[in-house]
Amino acid sequence: MKITIFNSSPRTDRGNTHAIASEFMAGARDAGAEVENVFLARCTIKPCQGCFACWKVTPGVCSIKDDVAPLLDKLRNSDVVVFATPLYVDNVSGIMKLFMDRLIPLADPHFSKDEHGECRHPSRNPQHIPNIVVISNSGFPEQSHFQVLRLLFRRISANLHSKVVGEIYRGAGEMFSSKNPLAAFLLRPYRKLLRKAGRELVQTGQISDQTAAALEKPIISDALYIRNANKNFDKALRKIDR
Repeated sequence: MKITIFNSSPRTDRGNTHAIASEFMAGARDAGAEVENVFLARCTIKPCQGCFACWKVTPGVCSIKDDVAPLLDKLRNSDVVVFATPLYVDNVSGIMKLFMDRLIPLADPHFSKDEHGECRHPSRNPQHIPNIVVISNSGFPEQSHFQVLRLLFRRISANLHSKVVGEIYRGAGEMFSSKNPLAAFLLRPYRKLLRKAGRELVQTGQISDQTAAALEKPIISDALYIRNANKNFDKALRKIDR
């Protein structure tokens, strides 16, 4: 199995998103998958111009010259793609949105109705469409903050004629960059779950409902997390006042 992780955190390998994705990646590799991690922040991704050249002039090929063409080749040649993003304003990061907008060359411009009666664009490569895994983390502790992403990636998977085979949403994500020994202790079982999820994806083609449910459980109480977060913010602000 070939898995490509597209990580859109501006903090790249220093981010909480990578801390989560790397554990998942390790589990997938343990199960025999070939896994490639791509930091989109290290790529040049220009905004879609809405010119429709990829449909009308050079079918399947974008007119913009940047790093997106090889990224689309990586996507096309994958069995599973992982969209890994921090939660920004209840949505994906800006870098991820730029990348997703540039997926348009994957589609044929013609219209067709799907099984739900909605219009879709056919895929240019219907014989090989990668499945999707979503990884995201939020600085807020509650899982409810991922409502937009849960719906968004179901819509995206429908438009890509793909399916979502795993979702990992983690509230209280700042714990992954905490220097507090308590945070490291509390995260140990969760890190093991992330590796298990990666292995399951390779072995069965999806993350099991049981593992998905375990990944949704709180790691720390909201009250304790909020108290520690505010304490850290106050400490940083005091440095500014000196």
